[in-house]
Amino acid sequence: MINLPNVQSTASNSLSDCQTAASSFRTTINYTASNIVGTTGINVTCSAGGVVCPGQTINGVCVWQRKLSAVCRNASGVIKIRIQSNGLPPRCASVPMGSFAELNVDFEVNFNPDVSINSLNSNLNTVSSLSQTLCTVTSASTAPSASGFVNYGTTAIPTATGVSVDGVLIFTPDSANNIDPFFPPAGGTAETVDSCLAHCQPTGIYHYHIGSGCQVNPPTGNITSCAATSSCISNIATYSISSFSSYQTKTVIGIAKDGHVIYGPYLSSGTRVTTGFDVCNGMFYDSIGNYAYFATSTYPYLVGCFGPGNYPLFGPNCTTNGVSSYNMSSYARSFWNSSTTTSMNGLTTTSMSVRISLDTGLILLFISAFISLY
Repeated sequence: MINLPNVQSTASNSLSDCQTAASSFRTTINYTASNIVGTTGINVTCSAGGVVCPGQTINGVCVWQRKLSAVCRNASGVIKIRIQSNGLPPRCASVPMGSFAELNVDFEVNFNPDVSINSLNSNLNTVSSLSQTLCTVTSASTAPSASGFVNYGTTAIPTATGVSVDGVLIFTPDSANNIDPFFPPAGGTAETVDSCLAHCQPTGIYHYHIGSGCQVNPPTGNITSCAATSSCISNIATYSISSFSSYQTKTVIGIAKDGHVIYGPYLSSGTRVTTGFDVCNGMFYDSIGNYAYFATSTYPYLVGCFGPGNYPLFGPNCTTNGVSSYNMSSYARSFWNSSTTTSMNGLTTTSMSVRISLDTGLILLFISAFISLY
């Protein structure tokens, strides 16, 4: 039997590491404000024709100020990052009706806290438990206690999983009906978004459910709806990944409420992330032990729950665009202690070791048979 080594891992969570991540945010101030809404922001101007304006409309032009701060500090040896945003994007948006409101988002969290694959935050071992967690719009209402999450803002964010580098909120991957908003199961209705893949919910909170190149490269001028963009409406998941074509390396696109970084769809090597992530869409991605969320073309797209999570042999039932099973990254395997009884896939890890041993035995048997022919 092959026993995988138990390697102790620690994350890159120094003050310098935090400041590097914070520098990816399109901040308007470089300090922590007593109230982000009261600060002087940067003007964004767009045509007011046919869209809801979150600011002032003057002579047919909508003007608003975006406001964003990302500040790191050392709190008695624990590195923390505080994110403050008024929720408005640094670009135009296509919100044809309803509300589009300025927010007061303000929270602090431990930056990139150490986590272990041998101690899971989300261990979902049945289709029912997996679906009840991922397919619930408020699944991210509470961050793990180890994250040290503190909410200072006046905007309630129970459906948010984090904040994008452009100051826009990132929501759970679910619609108000607790299903995939883009690829719903039979009987469900897909939601509409603009060509930056964001939209407003009823109270006017503009947000993402899926990765968008607009997060790191805001377009200039007015934008259209996804429905009016042929490549978007044909397959929104493919369109999402293609929007990062100029960012095919590990690119920060946000911070989750548990303090972990959210990256675009690529690793530093330029390899696109299509496997190796757990039920939460998080992955151990290097030999140090760093864990982060990645943008993917499959549900839950960004952050499905707060990880690390397990790797079941089934997917959730609230989407037609999910994975059929989850697989550990090679780094996750190197950190995994096979002697634990943590259930990773609906089986115990002992069963997983047996499966690895059997697979290895079959490979050796095949090689032996091949050699005997010669």
